[in-house]
Amino acid sequence: MQQKMRTKQAAYRVGLSASTLEKLRVYGGGPRYAKLGRAVVYDVADLDAWVAQNSRISTSDASMAP
Repeated sequence: MQQKMRTKQAAYRVGLSASTLEKLRVYGGGPRYAKLGRAVVYDVADLDAWVAQNSRISTSDASMAP
């Protein structure tokens, strides 16, 4: 079973605030998450994959283009 983290711990792991992760859940673009009742949890593997997917070499990185 993969390790799960609540929003506060997940935010710390990826270097964001908890409120930023909450906003990303509303507007999209954040890491995958699951709702277990009222609890929101993140898989550690999904957090790491999201960070890797959003890694850039420079501000003009072609992968940023729409």
